[in-house]
Amino acid sequence: MTTSPVIADAHTPAPSASTSDDRPVAPHGLGWALFALAIGGLGIGTGEFVPMGLLPEVADGIDASVTTTGHVISAYALGVVVGAPIFAVFGARRPRRALLVALMGVYVLANVLSAAAPSYGTLLAARFVSGLPHGAFFGVASLAAAALVPTERRAWAISTVMLGLSVANLAMVPVATALGHAFGWRMVFLLVAAIGVITILSILRFVPVTPAVTTASMRGELRVLKDPKLLLTLSVGAIGFGGMFATYAYIAPTLTERTGVSEGLVPLYLLFWGAGMVSGNLIGGRLIDRALLPTLAGGLAGFAIALALFSVATLNPYTAAIGVFALGNVLLLGPALQTRLMDVAGEAQTIAATMNHASFNTANALGPWLAGLAYTASGTWASPAWVGVGLAIAGLLLLAASLRVQGHAGVR
Repeated sequence: MTTSPVIADAHTPAPSASTSDDRPVAPHGLGWALFALAIGGLGIGTGEFVPMGLLPEVADGIDASVTTTGHVISAYALGVVVGAPIFAVFGARRPRRALLVALMGVYVLANVLSAAAPSYGTLLAARFVSGLPHGAFFGVASLAAAALVPTERRAWAISTVMLGLSVANLAMVPVATALGHAFGWRMVFLLVAAIGVITILSILRFVPVTPAVTTASMRGELRVLKDPKLLLTLSVGAIGFGGMFATYAYIAPTLTERTGVSEGLVPLYLLFWGAGMVSGNLIGGRLIDRALLPTLAGGLAGFAIALALFSVATLNPYTAAIGVFALGNVLLLGPALQTRLMDVAGEAQTIAATMNHASFNTANALGPWLAGLAYTASGTWASPAWVGVGLAIAGLLLLAASLRVQGHAGVR
């Protein structure tokens, strides 16, 4: 079977990719190294999502309204967007293991400060700082994981790191939320900090030391942000992924008011979503390694179809459960976009990898905002899914534009 030159060459490894001759060797085996990086994703995922389920308790603790306290979630997302390029630029020439330890150190400190925050203002600041290393950690961890394996297994390694985030949604978030209800929300932030400490120790023990990336430079990292291929690929995440957040943000009222399930059953449906995320990670990594762009394009198209079906599936509790699981599988797009960015970034690998998560947080802001407008205009909880359909299709068109630009640029 033949493949078009654009698609075949688009998956060519970036110049800085490791080869079988210069790959670092994990001192205790590849599995332990990837486990150490995934534990970091578990901690960050727990710290990002648990506060959403504890807002009333947090509001009581800092003497603020629930709506005002909700701003601490926005502060975290803003921190992700701001921190990703800053850490990428200033950390581009640093050894990756040392940079990962420093990033997780900031995350640990910020969560300790969150646990000790006496007021709304201090908690807002602490959550902003907590978000700063988020995107950079996932980006650098993805690069570190990809460097440990042959080029044809990069996506599998990246998806293994991302598995920590999926497991956080499936298991840790419900457990940590229950602990927060039982022992107080401050204990949850301390738990997240403890996971961060375990991550640091695991990275120091299991992730190999690598030299600084001497080919990287601050100017080079920033210059790549002018590359239309990179910007369009980032836009695929910022727009196309918005469909997931448009649906997820309103999943509870959709299930209770449209599907007719009780509020007590909503956490069960969220477990289905988390299981879908794990499934998407496990399946996606291997599919991406075999055919990156077909998987990415097919994933966006399949996501649009799944969202359209979900608008109907939510009329029945059983089909809604299947639909929720199916939508969770969209997380396979995360490793796909990460791998695609590595291919188009050239020498500016660090900023490309970290900006991927900044684009996801842009999607996290855009999707729910558009879905909220759609519900206000239509009055039906089917509207968030249809907003998601439009965003997924837009992401697919942006991917096509990226390939077209790459083809005209004569990338070979």
